[in-house]
Amino acid sequence: MGKVIAGMSMSLDGYINDSKGSVEKLYSDFSELHDAPTFQEMIKNTGAAIMGRHVYEMADPFMWANETYEFQTPIFVLTHTPPAKYPKGNDRLTFTFVTDGIESAISQAKKTASDKDVQVIGGASTVQQCLNAGLCDELQIDIMPVLLGKGLKLFENIDTDKIKLERTKIEETTPVRTSMTFRLVK
Repeated sequence: MGKVIAGMSMSLDGYINDSKGSVEKLYSDFSELHDAPTFQEMIKNTGAAIMGRHVYEMADPFMWANETYEFQTPIFVLTHTPPAKYPKGNDRLTFTFVTDGIESAISQAKKTASDKDVQVIGGASTVQQCLNAGLCDELQIDIMPVLLGKGLKLFENIDTDKIKLERTKIEETTPVRTSMTFRLVK
């Protein structure tokens, strides 16, 4: 069975977006990242993805949810209310809007992914819920050498007494990005 892996990029001062909600400075190296062997391996090993409604809507989903989106897998969107319209996807990329919580989203994604990994790709609330519920096997954090000063922090609203981490890997994914992987000790 695959793992449930939560991952985010953040600034050196711990923000996952700036005070205006932009993630642009955290992905200045996206084309290099996309071509990195570890990123390509992650895509290959992913059988399903989970994202929150905000991440789903950050860019027009009718523009990004196509044959070029890196995760050509079933995507489970955690939301209170499904949208009236959403992209139809294709024979690999599909959308399921989950309204009954993170446990249900993880359960559905794991069943769909079979022996592949489930990637929890954001946003902050979705990753926080997954960590707090003890549903993650790994946490992958990419640090970008920028200081945002303000914005949204990933590690707020975390029950730090329940979460124990063991570092398993550190690597320079691109010339400016440092990736750290942690196993969640259960």
